[in-house]
This record gives sequence, structure tokens and C-alpha cells, in this order.
Amino acid sequence: MPTTAPHALSDVTASDSTLRRFLHGLPGVDAVGLEARAASLGTRSIKTTAKAYAIDLAISMVDLTTLEGADTPGKVRALGAKAVHPDPTDRATPATAAVCVYPDMVATAKEAVAGSTVKVASVATAFPAGRAPLAVKLADVREAVAAGADEIDMVIDRGAFLAGNYRKVYDEITAVKEACGTSARLKVIFETGELSTYDNIRRASWLGMLAGADFIKTSTGKVAVNATPANTLLMLEAVRDFRAQTGVQVGVKPAGGIRTSKDAIKFLVLVNETAGEDWLDNHWFRFGASSLLNDLLMQRQKLATGRYSGPDYVTVD
Repeated sequence: MPTTAPHALSDVTASDSTLRRFLHGLPGVDAVGLEARAASLGTRSIKTTAKAYAIDLAISMVDLTTLEGADTPGKVRALGAKAVHPDPTDRATPATAAVCVYPDMVATAKEAVAGSTVKVASVATAFPAGRAPLAVKLADVREAVAAGADEIDMVIDRGAFLAGNYRKVYDEITAVKEACGTSARLKVIFETGELSTYDNIRRASWLGMLAGADFIKTSTGKVAVNATPANTLLMLEAVRDFRAQTGVQVGVKPAGGIRTSKDAIKFLVLVNETAGEDWLDNHWFRFGASSLLNDLLMQRQKLATGRYSGPDYVTVD
């Protein structure tokens, strides 16, 4: 599928003024209505058979993540092994979608998941702050891609966005997309907790998609407010409407703060009821998480055996 600005909206990005006019012409967000719908969908009851399916689907959508200064090759290799076989005692357990690491750990992660379906994602562009010259950000991306990254998770310049310099943000995303080449998909992180308003989240979503994002992603997981049902619902509406206008499908990745199976299933309901079944696949929807997988595995074991396993059933990441 094409990921450059589609022809139907190419005039929108012709200049700073046309881009601003389009983004500020998007319908305003009814915050009360958005939050009420997200809360309502979160109350849906999921029965046992559907729950088992949802848990396996959620496992397959996890980007198993370690983004710490103390990351070591050994930790990354262990994470890769867990991504390939989340439950070594049950090989029917699906693999996760990806492992997500810093650029200098990409080669190690690639070795750890070799021969599997698990992708290697790398954060880049001076993650998590994004405060660096464009040349540095692009070098960051190129290093990760050269090391074998299948996916790049970039952060936008929130300062430029909040100052209304949309063209700068657009140009950076398109430059990063070009640096990804044909081998890596691009996830664009907005850091929704810093964008202040739902209107800004909607504008950022459309800006990212117009610039060629393959995924739009809520957050880095490094700030106080990360993924929420409401901001994810808003982004799901954006990708649904973008495809309706352009024919281009874009993925969504909520990240940060999703820790339990119950949380994950609520997000899957949001996907199904808002964007539709076409997004219920790890090619189009991901969870950015470090601790979610353990709870999914515990709940999966509970459904299979009728009891919870001991605390040593899953590894501590």
C-alpha cells in the first residue's frame, strides 16, 4: 500500500498555509462524547471462548519492549527468546509481533529472533524527547535500518507542533520515511500526553498520515499520561476516516500504561467497534508494552487449566 501523501489530498500539503488550513478545518472533538463512548465500549462483556481468542490475538500484537539505559545484550537476547516463544511450556502460544529496542541493540535483537515471524522495531530520532538536529535524527534512523530494523518508531518534534509549525513536523516525518527506505515501516509517536487537547491529537494523527506514517502511535511510555481508551479511540477514528478518503490504511499503536489482559481486551473492542475487523491484525494494530505480556500469559494459563500458575510461571522482564 502506498504510504506517501495520497493524490486525493496532495494539495493539502502543498504549502504551510494549505496544511494549516486543512488541519484547523478538521471537526472539533467533543471531549465529553469521546470519553463517554470510550468508557461505554470498555464495559462490553467478553465470554470465555471469545476471551481466549482475544488473549491470543493480543499476545500476537505485543511489541515486547525494553528501552532502558541499563539494557545489555543478554537482556535483549532473553527478550527476543521470550518474544519467539512467550510460553516455552506451550508452543501453541503465538509469538509476539516484535521486540522494540534502542538502535545499538538492533543487531543483537535480530540474531535473537532469527528464523521467526517476530519483527525488530527500533526507536529513533533522539527518542524520547526528539530534541536533536534533523541530521542527527536521520543518522539515528539509518543506523537502525542498516543494522536490520524492520520498523522504526520515531518521535515528532512536539515543540514545533505546539508552536503551530506543522510544516516542520511534516517535513521531518517525510525525511524519516525516506531514510527508512523500502525495508522498514514507520511508526510516528505523538506523545499524546504532551499535546494537551484532543483537537491536537486529531491534527497530529492526520499530519502523521499525510506525511507517510505506516502507524500512528500514542506515546513513548516515558511520560505521566500515555495511552488511554479515549485518545486511542480518537486515533482509530482518524485512521478509519483517512482510509475512507484516500484508500490508504494506517496502523495504530497505543503504548504505555496497558498492563493487564482486561485493559488489552478493552482496546481490542475499541478497534473492532471503531475501525473494524480489518485492523484486528498485528500488521495494523500493536500494543507497546513491557509488562502486559506476562498478564496475558497468566490469564491464558487460567483459561486452559482453571487455575492461576505460581509467580514463577512467567519470567520477570
